[in-house]
Amino acid sequence: MSAEDPNAGEDADEEEDIRYFVRIGQTDLDGTKSVERALTELNGIGHRAARIVAQKAGVDRREVIGKLDDDVIDDVVEVVENYADEVPEWMTNHQKDYFSGETTHETGNDLQLTRRQDINRMKMIDSYRGVRHKRGQKVRGQRTKSTGRTEGTIGVNVEAIKEEQAEEAAGEDDE
Repeated sequence: MSAEDPNAGEDADEEEDIRYFVRIGQTDLDGTKSVERALTELNGIGHRAARIVAQKAGVDRREVIGKLDDDVIDDVVEVVENYADEVPEWMTNHQKDYFSGETTHETGNDLQLTRRQDINRMKMIDSYRGVRHKRGQKVRGQRTKSTGRTEGTIGVNVEAIKEEQAEEAAGEDDE
């Protein structure tokens, strides 16, 4: 009799069935995580949106995404791409586009590109928010008197004072 676990072969077969990377959009998702947790790695998809995507695709949100079949993953991809059509308008992340007036839900690099374009437009027209973005100040009405200081700590630099004193002492010794 061997000292090995008799069920070790079954676990190895299960491990081989997992795809460690699942590609959705332009992002590689971790195939060892649950569907809900893996989808949150995608920019523009949070916990609530991931739960809704799993529900609309007919997938158990606790199931490991690397073990899903290709057709099931295609269903998940389709729901992610058509997310704005599946949910109410207030649950999307880009409502009433400036040029087209449409409501969309941006994911991945499209989200970053859209945000950058919106901020650049605000800067160009010198809106209040655009001016705050230009100056690097807080945009959403937060306090600025005591927080958000970027110049560094203002205080006593003990090392610099000791160096100056040492130089002065060395200068006095020479005289």
